Amino acid sequence: MQKLFISFLLFVAALTATAQPKREFRGAWIQCVNGQYLGKTPQQLRSMLSEQLDVLHGAGINAILFQVRAEGDALYRSDLEPWSRYLTGTQGKAPDDGWDPLAWMVEECHKRSMECHAWINPYRAKTAGTKEVAVNHIAATHPERLFQYGDLLIFNPALEINRQYTCMVIEDILKRYDVDGLHMDDYFYPYPTAGQSIPDEANFRADPRGFTSIADWRRDNVNILIQEIHDLVRRVKPWVKFGISPFGIYRNSPNGKNSKEGSATRGTQNYDDLYADIVLWQEREWVDYLIPQIYWNIGYAVADYEVLVHWWNDYCGHRPLYIGQDVERTVKEADPKNPQVHQMISKYALQRSLPNVQGSCQWYAAAVVNNPGNYRTMLEQEYHKRPALQPLMPWIDKKAPKKVGKLKIQIVAPQASVVNGIYLAWKEPKAKKELDKATRYAVYRFAPGEKPTLTPDDASHLVAIVSEPRYLLQGNQTGSTFVVTALDRMQNESKPVKVKL
Repeated sequence: MQKLFISFLLFVAALTATAQPKREFRGAWIQCVNGQYLGKTPQQLRSMLSEQLDVLHGAGINAILFQVRAEGDALYRSDLEPWSRYLTGTQGKAPDDGWDPLAWMVEECHKRSMECHAWINPYRAKTAGTKEVAVNHIAATHPERLFQYGDLLIFNPALEINRQYTCMVIEDILKRYDVDGLHMDDYFYPYPTAGQSIPDEANFRADPRGFTSIADWRRDNVNILIQEIHDLVRRVKPWVKFGISPFGIYRNSPNGKNSKEGSATRGTQNYDDLYADIVLWQEREWVDYLIPQIYWNIGYAVADYEVLVHWWNDYCGHRPLYIGQDVERTVKEADPKNPQVHQMISKYALQRSLPNVQGSCQWYAAAVVNNPGNYRTMLEQEYHKRPALQPLMPWIDKKAPKKVGKLKIQIVAPQASVVNGIYLAWKEPKAKKELDKATRYAVYRFAPGEKPTLTPDDASHLVAIVSEPRYLLQGNQTGSTFVVTALDRMQNESKPVKVKL
């Protein structure tokens, strides 16, 4: 009875949430390092991931961040690096049936009108759990490019050849896979471990590049890589988004108050501990989006969620800012203002109230599927009740595609690839350049008597985003007016075309 009562409170409280935005990033991380793939056949993995994608799509998730490089390895077919042990149990061992997980994930995401971002780690080469490396792994072929830090092997950020190698790996992914984004997480220089020091002083003395501080020099090593990746992505596939999900604290404020120098926190720092100058990267426009991992709860003294969300909004909003949400932590802690419910309602109310926050990303995808504390239910019934277009990125492209052609009502008889029923159908608009092509379509419905007018911020009439030039009508829609727009790779929206049923 108590659980039912709390669920009812959650639902009632959710109904008071702010209006849903028309454009919002709604991501979820699918990681390999949690061992969810091990012991399963490729067919079992495809079945498991298909079910996850179906549930995530139903919960309004519109972007998947898919981990494909955890430690100098690959969850895709690569001539540069060995197959990941996180996929098959043994580094270098390919899936039994020749399956390419990244190619498959891109196709499955696009069928569901979701983006697929290839998630890589650029610095980690070996973790504690990896007992043996493949003969073609970097630790076997070029151990001199790595350094030991505790039980980790790290690509030495000081070496130009490592930056070149990382860019080779990324260029290979970009050229062979139709990914929508290239994503990196929070592992730059290793997280500090007591009694361990980074063994790069000889590199610093040999080539300080004018720096007198080794800390500034380390940050510059990372800066160079970030800029080079940005330039590579723009050169090879300019429509691919380059994003980073840094640790949730940039710097701790020296005076204990939020300021440009740092947040009112007392935890590990990107700038001073990981040598990652996140603020500089977005000011220099080297990244297209940021997803700080603000996994803590409201009221946590060391790193308060509310304090941090305000800090990132105030001082790191030059590029689209999405909030990394920890599903399980959110539902384990009571809301400080209403102990009868967990913290999801307050977190989303805060997130959507801030002008520079344009979405969120869920850590992790399987947690959303498992629905602890009715988290997924609340996404479905309230926060993601309607679909959302992706936030605009006009620095990449701001030209809208041409409008769809020949919008009509079409009755389809049973056939292999299409469910029989009554459809909206239209012609794909013509385009000369890749960035002008329509890749998805937005479908709006207006009830009888409503004026079919679209506004940039109104999601109340948006019913679907589809990847094919058709939409299956559900139920009796007599008298309704439907509006269809074309969306290009950056989800610039065409002029509308309407039809009345």
